[in-house]
Amino acid sequence: MNAQPSDVPAAVAAPKPAPSGARAARKRQAVVRAARDLFLREGFGVGMDAIAAEAGVSKVTVYNHFGSKEALFTAVVAGALDEPLAAGGEEAEGPDLALLVAAEGPDALKAALTEAGHAWARAVRADDEGRALRTLVATELHRFPELGRAWRAHGPAGHHPAVADALRTLADRSLLDIPDLEVAVLQLYSLLVFPQMVFEQYGTELAEELSERLVTDGVEMFLRRYAA
Repeated sequence: MNAQPSDVPAAVAAPKPAPSGARAARKRQAVVRAARDLFLREGFGVGMDAIAAEAGVSKVTVYNHFGSKEALFTAVVAGALDEPLAAGGEEAEGPDLALLVAAEGPDALKAALTEAGHAWARAVRADDEGRALRTLVATELHRFPELGRAWRAHGPAGHHPAVADALRTLADRSLLDIPDLEVAVLQLYSLLVFPQMVFEQYGTELAEELSERLVTDGVEMFLRRYAA
């Protein structure tokens, strides 16, 4: 019989459904926040004991929610990618996806997607912590190849759940015709957000006017392909 990894408590070694409910959601959020802070400070080599202590929960709780450190790291990165899409509230810098999915008709959809794209691009460019996390991922993939395998297994829709959910809702409402959701998610990111990330990651500032043009034309291209 294969031995379990040394840092996996025996009580949680066997896979089981993640805890659910409001209390469990709060604990999960605390674990992700603690893990994000520690990964940025110490890298992927930080221990799960330290993450549990930082989150104020037990190590068993961490494993009950995520199963492995690779899964937790993937959740941290996925959350960071969607964080600029946080909706609502006066302090929110990103787009409100609720307004996007509620659009009525093609013209309203185009306007809402363009507005969302501009807000999304601004939020990404202002996200210093997200930029640091992307740098960390690039660094740690060389030291821990298992991170790449965990990330690939997650799939594009899993990496970007907020966008995937919004596009799925628009397709269900017959405003978009999306035969392949994973491809559509990646294409939307490629058109609206990835240029912002790439330029900033290499220390080159993307001019505001060029960013605005990229978003406006990107929305046109995306809708030309996927408008119902």
